[in-house]
Amino acid sequence: MSAELIDGKKVAERIREDLKKEVDELKSRGINPGLAVVLVGENPASKKYVASKEKTCGEIGINSFGYKLPDTTTQKELLDLIDKLNADPKINGILVQLPLPKGLNEKEVMDRISPAKDVDGFGPDALGKLVLDEPGFIPCTPHGAMKMLEAYNINPAGKHAVVVGRSVIVGKPLALLLLRKNATVTICHSKTPNLKEECLKADILCVAVGRAKMITGDMVKQGAAVIDIGINVTPEGKIVGDVDFDAAKERAGYITPVPGGAGPMTIAMLMYNTVLAARMQAGMKVEI
Repeated sequence: MSAELIDGKKVAERIREDLKKEVDELKSRGINPGLAVVLVGENPASKKYVASKEKTCGEIGINSFGYKLPDTTTQKELLDLIDKLNADPKINGILVQLPLPKGLNEKEVMDRISPAKDVDGFGPDALGKLVLDEPGFIPCTPHGAMKMLEAYNINPAGKHAVVVGRSVIVGKPLALLLLRKNATVTICHSKTPNLKEECLKADILCVAVGRAKMITGDMVKQGAAVIDIGINVTPEGKIVGDVDFDAAKERAGYITPVPGGAGPMTIAMLMYNTVLAARMQAGMKVEI
């Protein structure tokens, strides 16, 4: 029996509809959420992501401010722009599209974004609040993964969750979010011996390593929920995940497709964080 498909597009659509209502309500109070998107250089994938983010802002009613800079932009010019955006009351959230062109210091740029406007949730303030279980910005991709589990009534409490990948952007925050929902969490990575053994223990298997079809069907426990966060392009130009979807779906209970799973959710959660930023900056109460 084949796994039930976790449709990230549908879940993201519902979140966007709810956010649109929330934005309308905020606007009736004179609060106009605004997101600044900074794109440096001509990376085709980055340009595509930025266009998608700007389009979604328009659909929800968030004011989008685009800053497209040439790849000759210096570190100082970029930091000066961040300072200007930090000080601009019309801008609630700042997103700098990564990767930046060679020669620019990504960490310095990301650290320059005001914690109150860090809607990517990558800064030390946001990650510290995540560790401390305090309200704040949750990184968009792991937050999207949790929302997909929630939408399909997959409760992590008491389950064994395995996260393959330990990046600050996905793996570590996702492990913390699963822990927050009372899962028992194992984090695996390139130095984990017996990766297959670890994966086979997972009731919830989340994979974010950036290696095409690294998780084979025989590494998936019967009936497990599989969240594939990898996006890879094969030599033939096909987009595939980190999980061998065709083989894994024969064993899993639930599985996300690639594309159409984690991708649409990431953008939806960026919008969620922008609306949250507008609420917090207006002094409204927010919950974890």
